[in-house]
Amino acid sequence: MPLEAFYGKITFIMKKTIHPEWYPQAKVSCACGASFITGSTKPEIHVEICSQCHPFFTGEARFVDTEGRIEKFQARQKAGVNYKKNKKDLEEKEERPRTIKEMLKK
Repeated sequence: MPLEAFYGKITFIMKKTIHPEWYPQAKVSCACGASFITGSTKPEIHVEICSQCHPFFTGEARFVDTEGRIEKFQARQKAGVNYKKNKKDLEEKEERPRTIKEMLKK
């Protein structure tokens, strides 16, 4: 059931001063050299990956690694494994007194 049946005639009033300018013929340029036209609030858009070069759309099996994200992730994993070991060693080395009497003996 359309909204008009519930509310009567629907009108949308937008404030003119708060909305950005709309460019119906905005040009999108990709790093691979492809370009296409779309609507946007910017007249030109530059992107790194588009549907013509993205592995999901092209069917090619390749990694899209920008700024070495895979290497950063692997480095964090290695640091996390070492951190767990070091934390466990610290807990074993540090023996706390269990009672006040043990604390006064030392």
